[in-house]
Amino acid sequence: MANNIKPILCVVTSHPIRGDTGEPTGFAMVELTHPLEVFRAAGIPVEIASIRGGHPPIDFFDLTDPVNARFWKDRGFRDALAHSLILDELDPSRYSAVFFAGGHGTMWDFADSPAVQRVIRDIYETGGIVSAVCHGPAALVNATLSDGSHLVAGKKLAAFTDEEEAEVKYTEVVPYLLATTLKERGALHQPAPNWTEKVVVDGRLITGQNPASAYGVGQAIVDQLAQKS
Repeated sequence: MANNIKPILCVVTSHPIRGDTGEPTGFAMVELTHPLEVFRAAGIPVEIASIRGGHPPIDFFDLTDPVNARFWKDRGFRDALAHSLILDELDPSRYSAVFFAGGHGTMWDFADSPAVQRVIRDIYETGGIVSAVCHGPAALVNATLSDGSHLVAGKKLAAFTDEEEAEVKYTEVVPYLLATTLKERGALHQPAPNWTEKVVVDGRLITGQNPASAYGVGQAIVDQLAQKS
């Protein structure tokens, strides 16, 4: 299946501190490893990038999760993570899809990144897939198409909900509420009950609500790429 499929670009945050709390944050490991497992099983190559490059900060480092544990023991994965590519230096035309993993760190460096906005626009407008899970849809907050319209306007999507943010008690810590802000950009947010799996596919925009949705987002990406190949 994967012989003629270009790599999937997986993007993680470089932001290490949760607001003014002093608490460490970063990307949620499960939200990277679970989609990676799907991509690997499908034989689709993957590259890992971050906003600043190098080893990104990790949040929710849970090795009781068997997928996390398996990847953490994988020298190739550890090396790719330690030397994550600098997003702004990449050519979007090399990729079939871009996937933005979540974790609270994304709330501070995804939305206003010109590199994020450029990669999303270029991949989407050339027929590629744009995808994200949990707080990863922060990448979509200011993503616009060449005509200036917001990519999410009029599109169905899933993202970490305001109710989930309230439950983890970070409503006053994050710089904005993700679901509310995406709705302000015209998105048709499709929430599910807290912590339940929710994956939404609207054309070539594929999004998931929370960590439980990471595997499903990966599978939806692979399914769509298989149809196109």
